Amino acid sequence: MEQQQRVYLDHAATTPVHPEVVKTMVPYFTEYFGNPSSFYQTGREARKRLEEARDRIARVFNADPGEIYFTACGTESDNWAIKGTALSRQKQGRHIITSAIEHHAVLHACEDLEKQGFELTVLPVDQDGLVSPESVRGAIREDTILVTIMMANNEIGTLQPIKEIAAICRENKVLFHSDTVQAGGALPIDVKDLGADMLSFSAHKFYGPKGVGLLYMRKGLRIANFLSGGAQEKNRRGGTENVAGIMGMAKALELAHEKMELESRRLITLRDYLIQQLLKRVPHTRLNGHPEKRLPNNVNVSFEFIEGESILLMLDHYGFECSSGSACTSGSLDPSHVLLAIGLPHEIAHGSLRVSLGQSNTREQMDKLVESLEQIVSRLRDMSPLYADYQKKKLTQDDK
Repeated sequence: MEQQQRVYLDHAATTPVHPEVVKTMVPYFTEYFGNPSSFYQTGREARKRLEEARDRIARVFNADPGEIYFTACGTESDNWAIKGTALSRQKQGRHIITSAIEHHAVLHACEDLEKQGFELTVLPVDQDGLVSPESVRGAIREDTILVTIMMANNEIGTLQPIKEIAAICRENKVLFHSDTVQAGGALPIDVKDLGADMLSFSAHKFYGPKGVGLLYMRKGLRIANFLSGGAQEKNRRGGTENVAGIMGMAKALELAHEKMELESRRLITLRDYLIQQLLKRVPHTRLNGHPEKRLPNNVNVSFEFIEGESILLMLDHYGFECSSGSACTSGSLDPSHVLLAIGLPHEIAHGSLRVSLGQSNTREQMDKLVESLEQIVSRLRDMSPLYADYQKKKLTQDDK
């Protein structure tokens, strides 16, 4: 029996490592394996390559190499920015501002601080998932020490007005951090133009390896260390550096930057085509997130009267690998906090599907996906008591 061809459509969760990235990393497991903190030649060679990677990454973001700090992942970067700021500035104030649709790496870090006596303001979003810059301005108080708002939402793809929010924070002398994990490698990021104090990134979101990320920290900014135990990263982040992973991240970021304009246009065309076909061919479907201010590769829709988990299981049977939300919460049966924040009722939020496109995806795959979803949604609605109730009500109304 011929094996079914799989179609991967969950690039927001993780991406395959680019072959050129793998090729770049291999020597750092064998030839340049030294500890960068060692004084002998093997260690010095590893240190040299590590600093070269830092320089290359800094050039992509128009940053100073000294503003790039290597971490183990985007979650660590978020936690360092938030908790490090809180610990170092608690004498100035204990108030933090965030939004209702942040990744749990941000929300849980803030909630941890709440348990330690910090005060948290969680800003609402509109029906498209946008944070109003004026709501940020209105929430800032004399004791506000940090605002943390993501650049691009991992579930619904909405892009936030980060530059405007950063300017408001700067005017009020409040530090501004942005979780840019989903935006890294997908959108052009110039740290000088953006004006943020701290930005978080993760390599595996842009065809790099898992287990490595970075925190951009504006020059001159001092926050408390998150990991203690060594003098690495200029005495600010203890632990032997993952040289192979860092070299892979630098290569992946450069490749993404080189191809960004063309790939972004291709993905937007594919994204908009998929959205158009789903809304046209599958009744009672709604798009979640801003229709235009969204990541090039993100499609998030809700199918009324059915559950997302059933859709995913059937899509998997058809050979499609998608998500119903964030990979970090895929084990939860609760509806997405992001979808609830944009105003969806529980029953519709439960019927969500996230398709996040990548380099390997084609229009032919989109056509097959839509065709499969037409069949899947129809079958699930035939078994849905919610849909049966809807049809009865509709018939009653039509008779009147």
